[in-house]
Amino acid sequence: MLSNGNELKVLVVEDSKVTMRALCSYLERMGIHNLLTAETGQAALEMFRNDRPDIVLLDAILPDIDGFDIAKQMRALEQGQDWSAIIFLTSMSKDDDLARGIEVGGDDYLMKPISEVVLKAKVRAMRRLVEMQRALVDVTRQLNGANKELQRLSTTDGLTGIANRRLFDELLQREWRRCTRARKQLSLVMVDIDYFKQYNDNYGHQLGDVCLKAVAGQVARSALRPGDLAARYGGEEFVLVLSETDMDGAKWVANHIRQHVAELKIKHATSPAHFVTVSCGVSTVTPNDQLSMEVLLKSADHALYAAKMQGRDQVVCADYGQARADTASYI
Repeated sequence: MLSNGNELKVLVVEDSKVTMRALCSYLERMGIHNLLTAETGQAALEMFRNDRPDIVLLDAILPDIDGFDIAKQMRALEQGQDWSAIIFLTSMSKDDDLARGIEVGGDDYLMKPISEVVLKAKVRAMRRLVEMQRALVDVTRQLNGANKELQRLSTTDGLTGIANRRLFDELLQREWRRCTRARKQLSLVMVDIDYFKQYNDNYGHQLGDVCLKAVAGQVARSALRPGDLAARYGGEEFVLVLSETDMDGAKWVANHIRQHVAELKIKHATSPAHFVTVSCGVSTVTPNDQLSMEVLLKSADHALYAAKMQGRDQVVCADYGQARADTASYI
């Protein structure tokens, strides 16, 4: 799409009034009436910045700024936005001068004195190039947007809207490596909805989904820093990565999650508490080359299992040395 629908906008930069009048006359006979004119480089740059023409007819020699420098500055002003064609108007015919114009961003040349026939041919050619280039830019933007959306969808849990297991695995690996290098602690909080199977059996899966979304929201609000991540681990289980956080800090976060979920007051008739609660398992390690991430994961899972066995609706912190390869399953 051109700058004004299908109407071509042309900026003519020329300090010779005679040449300026001739060029404008030629362009108007082509049916181009959206014309901008400038007699100095400074004025040309200001018009380019504010009006963004489709084609610039640029005198290579101007009284204040060299035409080659103007072209270079115009290209810098574009900053990846809509491209404008630049045609140099020059009486210079040396190969070095022509090469310099291409290097600074020029697209073509018109030798003075300007031929109306040649001008018309080159302007028509540049119009086609501008239209094709801008169409390509539009397609590229659409593809980039689609790729970003696909990336977001591939790392987001479709139901709860928080990170999915894939993104959790990626971030945990990254934070593990980073904390290993920095010799910083890394904590993990596993969160499981108590008696969720009974909740689904009693209220149905539709309300079960509503419950999962509400709990996910409370877990997500605790991931405040760039290295933190709240994710759905699977089913009714969630996980929170807390980078550079010690055991006390992770326990504090886990208790806040538990309290925030309780404050939702989601009715759960088949739970001893009569509303939805969560159990949390916390594990903290200082990653190093002698440990694996499995130690952190299994110890957090073991702590969560202990919280379940000790009555649910509580937080248990694990010693990573207690991690078991045969982590128990629970309801």
